[in-house]
Amino acid sequence: MAKKIYIEYENGTRAIATLLEDLAPETCKVMWGALEEPRTMQTMHAMYAGPEVMMGLPEEAQNFDPATVPFENQQVVPAPGDLQWYWQQPMQMGGLPFEWWEIGIFYDRGARTLGPLGWTPVNIWATITEGLEAFAKESAAIRVDGAKMITIGRLED
Repeated sequence: MAKKIYIEYENGTRAIATLLEDLAPETCKVMWGALEEPRTMQTMHAMYAGPEVMMGLPEEAQNFDPATVPFENQQVVPAPGDLQWYWQQPMQMGGLPFEWWEIGIFYDRGARTLGPLGWTPVNIWATITEGLEAFAKESAAIRVDGAKMITIGRLED
């Protein structure tokens, strides 16, 4: 049976995503481990990627070496509902001195992972299989309302 996670905004809007273990096995393994406990974080709207909300994986969930995560199921034009993993090394993006452990969620058509340095392939490791319509509406509102809190956790049977 496929592993699933829930993604829930603080107002209760919730989606369910199924891990793509056949396409991104190592990424799924580390993300499942990072979500051993539900993780609440601030999510903001992407600036370059179009219909995407993005969040940094909290430090307490950074329990793996991001440099060892292989390129898997990489995309630059993700589908609505896709979840991505991307690690930005220190000094990689325009000389920014910090690293960024990113989870992104694409909620509508027209997304692309084109950033300030050009096309940036990302690992697609899960996709929303339930609740995308309501999740998309709540995600799009971030552009006007500003950042929101979101919780991501394992969905146990």
